[in-house]
Amino acid sequence: MKHLFPKTIFVLSFFLLVGCKKNEAPEIVKTEIPQNSIEFASGLSIVKYEGYSVVTVIEPWPNANAKFTYILKEKEAKVPDSLQKYTTIKVPLESVVVTSTTNIPFLEMLDVEDKLVGFPHTDYISSEKTRVLIDKGSVKNVGQNEKLNIEQLIELSPDLIITFGVDNNNPMLDNLKKSGLNVFIQADWMEQSPLGKAEWVKLYGALFGKEDKAKELFDKIVESYNQAKKLVADQPATSTVLYGSMYQDLWYVAKGNSWVAQFMNDAHANYLWADLKGSGSEGLSFEKVLDKAKTANFWIASGSFKTLEEFGKSNPHYTQFDAFTSKNVYTFEGKFGATGGTVYYELAPSRPDLVLKDYIKIFHPDLLPSYEFTFASKLN
Repeated sequence: MKHLFPKTIFVLSFFLLVGCKKNEAPEIVKTEIPQNSIEFASGLSIVKYEGYSVVTVIEPWPNANAKFTYILKEKEAKVPDSLQKYTTIKVPLESVVVTSTTNIPFLEMLDVEDKLVGFPHTDYISSEKTRVLIDKGSVKNVGQNEKLNIEQLIELSPDLIITFGVDNNNPMLDNLKKSGLNVFIQADWMEQSPLGKAEWVKLYGALFGKEDKAKELFDKIVESYNQAKKLVADQPATSTVLYGSMYQDLWYVAKGNSWVAQFMNDAHANYLWADLKGSGSEGLSFEKVLDKAKTANFWIASGSFKTLEEFGKSNPHYTQFDAFTSKNVYTFEGKFGATGGTVYYELAPSRPDLVLKDYIKIFHPDLLPSYEFTFASKLN
Protein backbone atom coordinates (compact mmCIF):
# COMPACT_ATOMS: atom_id res chain seq x y z
CA MET A 1 0.00 0.00 0.00
CA LYS A 2 2.85 2.40 0.73
CA HIS A 3 3.85 2.32 -3.00
CA LEU A 4 0.32 2.97 -4.33
CA PHE A 5 0.32 6.75 -3.85
CA PRO A 6 3.43 7.46 -5.99
CA LYS A 7 2.10 5.19 -8.75
CA THR A 8 -1.21 7.01 -8.69
CA ILE A 9 0.55 10.34 -9.13
CA PHE A 10 2.52 8.88 -12.08
CA VAL A 11 -0.63 7.57 -13.81
CA LEU A 12 -2.48 10.88 -13.32
CA SER A 13 0.49 12.79 -14.67
CA PHE A 14 0.64 10.48 -17.70
CA PHE A 15 -3.02 10.98 -18.57
CA LEU A 16 -2.69 14.76 -18.16
CA LEU A 17 0.21 14.77 -20.60
CA VAL A 18 -1.31 12.55 -23.25
CA GLY A 19 -4.62 14.40 -22.96
CA CYS A 20 -2.97 17.66 -24.01
CA LYS A 21 -2.22 18.56 -27.55
CA LYS A 22 1.35 19.03 -28.64
CA ASN A 23 2.89 22.29 -27.31
CA GLU A 24 -0.34 23.11 -25.44
CA ALA A 25 -0.37 23.56 -21.66
CA PRO A 26 -3.15 21.89 -19.66
CA GLU A 27 -6.12 24.15 -18.89
CA ILE A 28 -6.02 25.73 -15.45
CA VAL A 29 -9.36 26.52 -13.84
CA LYS A 30 -9.28 29.80 -11.94
CA THR A 31 -11.57 30.40 -9.00
CA GLU A 32 -12.71 34.01 -8.75
CA ILE A 33 -12.54 35.65 -5.35
CA PRO A 34 -15.63 37.80 -4.64
CA GLN A 35 -14.83 41.50 -4.89
CA ASN A 36 -16.36 44.66 -3.51
CA SER A 37 -18.77 45.90 -6.19
CA ILE A 38 -18.51 49.54 -5.04
CA GLU A 39 -16.28 51.84 -7.10
CA PHE A 40 -16.92 55.44 -6.00
CA ALA A 41 -18.65 55.42 -2.60
CA SER A 42 -16.12 55.59 0.23
CA GLY A 43 -18.55 54.59 2.96
CA LEU A 44 -20.06 51.43 1.48
CA SER A 45 -18.84 47.94 0.63
CA ILE A 46 -20.91 45.14 -0.93
CA VAL A 47 -19.36 41.72 -1.51
CA LYS A 48 -21.57 39.10 -3.17
CA TYR A 49 -21.21 35.40 -2.33
CA GLU A 50 -23.29 32.35 -3.26
CA GLY A 51 -26.68 33.03 -1.67
CA TYR A 52 -25.71 35.98 0.48
CA SER A 53 -23.96 39.37 0.47
CA VAL A 54 -21.79 41.05 3.09
CA VAL A 55 -22.59 44.77 3.31
CA THR A 56 -20.43 47.11 5.37
CA VAL A 57 -21.27 50.73 6.20
CA ILE A 58 -17.76 52.03 6.78
CA GLU A 59 -18.37 55.48 8.27
CA PRO A 60 -21.96 55.80 9.52
CA TRP A 61 -21.46 59.33 10.89
CA PRO A 62 -18.63 61.86 11.39
CA ASN A 63 -15.74 60.54 13.46
CA ALA A 64 -17.47 57.20 13.96
CA ASN A 65 -15.37 54.64 15.84
CA ALA A 66 -17.21 51.61 14.51
CA LYS A 67 -18.45 50.07 11.27
CA PHE A 68 -21.75 48.29 10.69
CA THR A 69 -21.78 44.96 8.90
CA TYR A 70 -24.93 43.26 7.63
CA ILE A 71 -25.50 39.89 6.01
CA LEU A 72 -28.14 39.92 3.27
CA LYS A 73 -29.31 36.32 3.16
CA GLU A 74 -31.30 34.80 0.33
CA LYS A 75 -33.82 32.02 0.97
CA GLU A 76 -32.26 28.66 1.90
CA ALA A 77 -28.74 30.10 1.69
CA LYS A 78 -26.11 28.92 4.15
CA VAL A 79 -24.11 31.62 5.90
CA PRO A 80 -20.71 30.70 7.40
CA ASP A 81 -20.53 30.46 11.19
CA SER A 82 -17.93 33.24 11.22
CA LEU A 83 -20.58 35.71 9.98
CA GLN A 84 -23.33 34.74 12.42
CA LYS A 85 -22.32 37.56 14.79
CA TYR A 86 -23.54 40.18 12.32
CA THR A 87 -27.11 41.33 11.76
CA THR A 88 -28.79 39.07 9.20
CA ILE A 89 -31.44 40.49 6.85
CA LYS A 90 -33.56 38.21 4.70
CA VAL A 91 -33.71 39.37 1.09
CA PRO A 92 -35.36 40.29 -1.17
CA LEU A 93 -37.36 42.64 1.04
CA GLU A 94 -41.13 42.69 0.73
CA SER A 95 -41.70 45.81 2.85
CA VAL A 96 -39.51 48.67 4.02
CA VAL A 97 -39.54 51.93 5.97
CA VAL A 98 -36.99 54.58 4.99
CA THR A 99 -36.33 57.81 6.85
CA SER A 100 -34.62 60.10 4.32
CA THR A 101 -36.08 61.59 1.15
CA THR A 102 -32.80 60.74 -0.61
CA ASN A 103 -33.83 57.07 -0.39
CA ILE A 104 -37.09 57.61 -2.33
CA PRO A 105 -35.49 57.99 -5.81
CA PHE A 106 -33.51 54.76 -5.31
CA LEU A 107 -36.74 52.84 -4.65
CA GLU A 108 -38.40 54.40 -7.70
CA MET A 109 -35.42 53.78 -9.97
CA LEU A 110 -35.66 50.08 -9.11
CA ASP A 111 -39.46 50.01 -9.41
CA VAL A 112 -39.92 48.92 -5.79
CA GLU A 113 -41.59 52.03 -4.40
CA ASP A 114 -44.67 49.88 -3.76
CA LYS A 115 -42.64 48.10 -1.05
CA LEU A 116 -42.50 51.34 0.97
CA VAL A 117 -44.94 51.17 3.90
CA GLY A 118 -43.80 54.04 6.12
CA PHE A 119 -41.89 57.31 6.18
CA PRO A 120 -41.43 60.03 8.85
CA HIS A 121 -43.21 63.28 7.97
CA THR A 122 -44.49 62.25 4.53
CA ASP A 123 -45.03 65.89 3.49
CA TYR A 124 -41.28 66.08 2.84
CA ILE A 125 -41.57 63.66 -0.08
CA SER A 126 -41.85 65.58 -3.36
CA SER A 127 -41.94 62.76 -5.94
CA GLU A 128 -45.33 62.56 -7.66
CA LYS A 129 -44.97 58.80 -8.05
CA THR A 130 -44.59 58.13 -4.33
CA ARG A 131 -47.08 60.84 -3.38
CA VAL A 132 -49.76 58.79 -5.16
CA LEU A 133 -49.00 55.93 -2.75
CA ILE A 134 -49.12 58.30 0.21
CA ASP A 135 -52.48 59.70 -0.88
CA LYS A 136 -53.84 56.15 -1.24
CA GLY A 137 -52.78 55.38 2.32
CA SER A 138 -50.21 52.77 1.27
CA VAL A 139 -47.39 54.75 2.93
CA LYS A 140 -48.01 55.69 6.56
CA ASN A 141 -46.63 58.73 8.35
CA VAL A 142 -44.52 57.21 11.15
CA GLY A 143 -43.60 60.37 13.05
CA GLN A 144 -40.30 62.20 12.81
CA ASN A 145 -36.72 60.96 12.62
CA GLU A 146 -35.92 61.82 16.23
CA LYS A 147 -39.29 60.54 17.49
CA LEU A 148 -40.44 57.65 15.33
CA ASN A 149 -43.75 56.11 16.35
CA ILE A 150 -42.49 52.74 17.56
CA GLU A 151 -45.98 51.36 18.25
CA GLN A 152 -47.02 52.12 14.68
CA LEU A 153 -43.80 50.59 13.33
CA ILE A 154 -44.42 47.41 15.31
CA GLU A 155 -47.92 47.28 13.83
CA LEU A 156 -46.60 47.80 10.29
CA SER A 157 -43.91 45.17 10.95
CA PRO A 158 -41.70 46.08 7.96
CA ASP A 159 -38.98 43.66 6.87
CA LEU A 160 -36.48 46.48 7.43
CA ILE A 161 -36.20 50.07 8.67
CA ILE A 162 -33.47 51.97 6.84
CA THR A 163 -32.40 54.95 8.90
CA PHE A 164 -29.29 56.96 9.82
CA GLY A 165 -27.47 58.26 12.87
CA VAL A 166 -25.62 61.52 13.44
CA ASP A 167 -23.43 60.34 16.33
CA ASN A 168 -22.87 57.51 18.79
CA ASN A 169 -25.70 58.67 21.05
CA ASN A 170 -29.03 57.82 19.41
CA PRO A 171 -31.61 56.37 21.84
CA MET A 172 -34.17 56.04 19.04
CA LEU A 173 -32.04 53.46 17.23
CA ASP A 174 -31.62 51.48 20.45
CA ASN A 175 -35.37 51.56 21.10
CA LEU A 176 -36.12 50.29 17.59
CA LYS A 177 -33.77 47.33 18.05
CA LYS A 178 -35.13 46.56 21.53
CA SER A 179 -38.62 46.42 20.02
CA GLY A 180 -37.51 43.56 17.78
CA LEU A 181 -37.48 45.64 14.58
CA ASN A 182 -34.80 45.08 11.95
CA VAL A 183 -32.74 48.24 11.50
CA PHE A 184 -30.17 49.15 8.85
CA ILE A 185 -28.05 52.27 9.44
CA GLN A 186 -27.08 53.76 6.10
CA ALA A 187 -24.83 56.75 5.40
CA ASP A 188 -25.30 58.01 1.85
CA TRP A 189 -25.40 61.53 3.31
CA MET A 190 -21.77 61.19 4.40
CA GLU A 191 -20.48 60.82 0.82
CA GLN A 192 -18.84 63.90 -0.70
CA SER A 193 -18.19 62.46 -4.15
CA PRO A 194 -21.16 63.16 -6.48
CA LEU A 195 -20.93 59.69 -8.01
CA GLY A 196 -20.27 58.20 -4.57
CA LYS A 197 -23.65 59.36 -3.30
CA ALA A 198 -25.44 57.98 -6.35
CA GLU A 199 -23.73 54.59 -6.06
CA TRP A 200 -25.77 53.81 -2.94
CA VAL A 201 -28.48 52.67 -5.36
CA LYS A 202 -26.51 49.40 -5.36
CA LEU A 203 -27.42 48.88 -1.70
CA TYR A 204 -31.10 48.98 -2.60
CA GLY A 205 -30.43 46.67 -5.52
CA ALA A 206 -28.93 44.15 -3.07
CA LEU A 207 -31.81 44.55 -0.61
CA PHE A 208 -34.49 43.96 -3.24
CA GLY A 209 -32.73 41.34 -5.36
CA LYS A 210 -32.12 43.77 -8.21
CA GLU A 211 -28.34 44.00 -8.27
CA ASP A 212 -28.09 43.86 -12.06
CA LYS A 213 -30.66 46.60 -12.57
CA ALA A 214 -28.98 48.81 -9.97
CA LYS A 215 -25.60 48.39 -11.67
CA GLU A 216 -27.10 49.14 -15.08
CA LEU A 217 -28.77 52.31 -13.78
CA PHE A 218 -25.65 53.51 -12.02
CA ASP A 219 -23.42 52.82 -15.02
CA LYS A 220 -25.72 55.02 -17.13
CA ILE A 221 -25.44 57.83 -14.56
CA VAL A 222 -21.65 57.54 -14.60
CA GLU A 223 -21.65 57.67 -18.39
CA SER A 224 -23.96 60.70 -18.44
CA TYR A 225 -21.82 62.46 -15.80
CA ASN A 226 -18.59 61.83 -17.71
CA GLN A 227 -20.15 62.99 -20.97
CA ALA A 228 -21.11 66.25 -19.26
CA LYS A 229 -17.55 66.66 -18.00
CA LYS A 230 -16.23 66.19 -21.54
CA LEU A 231 -18.36 69.12 -22.70
CA VAL A 232 -16.33 71.51 -20.58
CA ALA A 233 -12.97 69.73 -20.79
CA ASP A 234 -11.51 72.43 -23.05
CA GLN A 235 -13.31 75.36 -21.41
CA PRO A 236 -11.30 77.68 -19.14
CA ALA A 237 -12.61 78.13 -15.59
CA THR A 238 -12.96 81.89 -15.89
CA SER A 239 -16.29 82.34 -14.09
CA THR A 240 -15.74 83.29 -10.45
CA VAL A 241 -18.38 81.94 -8.11
CA LEU A 242 -19.74 83.02 -4.73
CA TYR A 243 -21.67 80.37 -2.79
CA GLY A 244 -24.14 80.48 0.11
CA SER A 245 -25.98 83.15 2.09
CA MET A 246 -26.06 84.65 5.56
CA TYR A 247 -27.55 82.53 8.35
CA GLN A 248 -27.94 84.59 11.50
CA ASP A 249 -24.47 86.14 12.00
CA LEU A 250 -22.45 83.85 9.75
CA TRP A 251 -22.05 83.09 6.07
CA TYR A 252 -21.56 79.37 5.46
CA VAL A 253 -19.40 78.58 2.43
CA ALA A 254 -18.83 75.08 1.07
CA LYS A 255 -15.32 73.76 1.64
CA GLY A 256 -13.11 72.69 -1.24
CA ASN A 257 -13.69 68.94 -0.93
CA SER A 258 -17.42 69.20 -0.41
CA TRP A 259 -20.10 67.79 -2.68
CA VAL A 260 -21.02 71.28 -3.93
CA ALA A 261 -17.45 72.37 -4.60
CA GLN A 262 -16.75 69.23 -6.63
CA PHE A 263 -19.68 69.98 -8.90
CA MET A 264 -18.35 73.47 -9.59
CA ASN A 265 -14.88 72.11 -10.24
CA ASP A 266 -16.24 69.51 -12.68
CA ALA A 267 -18.28 72.27 -14.38
CA HIS A 268 -15.03 74.26 -14.85
CA ALA A 269 -15.93 77.24 -12.70
CA ASN A 270 -13.56 79.17 -10.44
CA TYR A 271 -15.14 78.59 -7.04
CA LEU A 272 -13.60 81.16 -4.71
CA TRP A 273 -13.27 78.80 -1.74
CA ALA A 274 -11.96 75.79 -3.67
CA ASP A 275 -8.72 75.94 -1.66
CA LEU A 276 -10.52 75.73 1.69
CA LYS A 277 -9.55 72.25 2.89
CA GLY A 278 -12.10 69.73 4.10
CA SER A 279 -15.68 68.82 3.37
CA GLY A 280 -18.89 70.33 4.73
CA SER A 281 -19.01 74.08 5.25
CA GLU A 282 -17.35 76.83 7.24
CA GLY A 283 -18.93 79.91 8.82
CA LEU A 284 -17.35 83.22 7.86
CA SER A 285 -18.13 86.84 8.68
CA PHE A 286 -19.94 88.95 6.10
CA GLU A 287 -16.89 91.21 5.80
CA LYS A 288 -14.59 88.32 4.87
CA VAL A 289 -17.00 87.08 2.22
CA LEU A 290 -17.53 90.55 0.76
CA ASP A 291 -13.80 91.20 0.61
CA LYS A 292 -13.21 88.00 -1.38
CA ALA A 293 -16.35 87.75 -3.51
CA LYS A 294 -17.56 91.29 -4.17
CA THR A 295 -16.66 91.05 -7.86
CA ALA A 296 -17.69 87.40 -8.37
CA ASN A 297 -19.48 86.78 -11.69
CA PHE A 298 -22.01 84.28 -10.32
CA TRP A 299 -23.73 83.65 -7.02
CA ILE A 300 -25.15 80.25 -6.08
CA ALA A 301 -27.40 81.24 -3.19
CA SER A 302 -28.80 78.96 -0.50
CA GLY A 303 -32.48 79.29 0.27
CA SER A 304 -35.79 78.91 -1.52
CA PHE A 305 -36.10 82.43 -2.89
CA LYS A 306 -38.13 83.05 -6.06
CA THR A 307 -37.10 86.56 -7.07
CA LEU A 308 -34.07 88.81 -6.75
CA GLU A 309 -36.22 91.38 -4.94
CA GLU A 310 -37.28 88.84 -2.33
CA PHE A 311 -33.68 87.73 -1.92
CA GLY A 312 -32.45 91.31 -1.52
CA LYS A 313 -35.04 92.08 1.16
CA SER A 314 -33.81 89.15 3.23
CA ASN A 315 -30.52 91.03 3.71
CA PRO A 316 -29.94 94.54 2.33
CA HIS A 317 -26.16 93.98 2.32
CA TYR A 318 -26.53 91.53 -0.58
CA THR A 319 -26.78 94.45 -2.99
CA GLN A 320 -23.07 95.12 -2.44
CA PHE A 321 -22.13 92.10 -4.55
CA ASP A 322 -21.63 92.52 -8.31
CA ALA A 323 -23.40 89.22 -9.01
CA PHE A 324 -26.52 90.67 -7.39
CA THR A 325 -26.47 93.93 -9.36
CA SER A 326 -25.76 92.06 -12.61
CA LYS A 327 -28.64 89.64 -11.82
CA ASN A 328 -26.52 86.52 -11.91
CA VAL A 329 -27.95 84.86 -8.78
CA TYR A 330 -29.16 81.25 -8.86
CA THR A 331 -30.61 78.82 -6.33
CA PHE A 332 -31.01 75.03 -6.42
CA GLU A 333 -33.60 75.05 -3.65
CA GLY A 334 -36.52 76.81 -5.31
CA LYS A 335 -38.52 73.85 -6.68
CA PHE A 336 -40.98 71.98 -4.48
CA GLY A 337 -43.30 69.02 -4.44
CA ALA A 338 -47.04 69.29 -3.87
CA THR A 339 -46.70 69.33 -0.08
CA GLY A 340 -43.57 71.47 0.21
CA GLY A 341 -40.73 68.96 -0.12
CA THR A 342 -37.61 70.35 -1.81
CA VAL A 343 -36.93 68.52 -5.08
CA TYR A 344 -33.17 69.17 -4.94
CA TYR A 345 -32.68 67.61 -1.51
CA GLU A 346 -34.59 64.51 -2.58
CA LEU A 347 -33.44 63.82 -6.12
CA ALA A 348 -30.04 65.48 -6.54
CA PRO A 349 -27.93 62.91 -4.63
CA SER A 350 -29.14 60.10 -6.92
CA ARG A 351 -28.81 62.12 -10.15
CA PRO A 352 -25.48 63.97 -10.00
CA ASP A 353 -25.35 64.02 -13.81
CA LEU A 354 -28.37 66.34 -13.85
CA VAL A 355 -26.88 68.55 -11.14
CA LEU A 356 -23.67 68.89 -13.13
CA LYS A 357 -25.58 69.80 -16.28
CA ASP A 358 -27.38 72.53 -14.35
CA TYR A 359 -24.03 73.99 -13.27
CA ILE A 360 -22.67 73.78 -16.81
CA LYS A 361 -25.79 75.54 -18.09
CA ILE A 362 -25.11 78.37 -15.61
CA PHE A 363 -21.39 78.83 -16.30
CA HIS A 364 -21.19 77.74 -19.97
CA PRO A 365 -24.71 78.22 -21.36
CA ASP A 366 -23.62 77.94 -25.01
CA LEU A 367 -22.61 74.30 -24.47
CA LEU A 368 -26.16 73.24 -23.56
CA PRO A 369 -28.36 75.61 -25.60
CA SER A 370 -31.55 73.51 -25.48
CA TYR A 371 -31.09 72.07 -21.98
CA GLU A 372 -33.59 73.16 -19.31
CA PHE A 373 -32.67 73.29 -15.64
CA THR A 374 -33.66 70.31 -13.54
CA PHE A 375 -32.98 71.93 -10.16
CA ALA A 376 -31.53 75.41 -10.63
CA SER A 377 -33.55 78.61 -10.94
CA LYS A 378 -32.34 82.09 -11.79
CA LEU A 379 -33.65 84.79 -9.49
CA ASN A 380 -35.31 87.34 -11.76
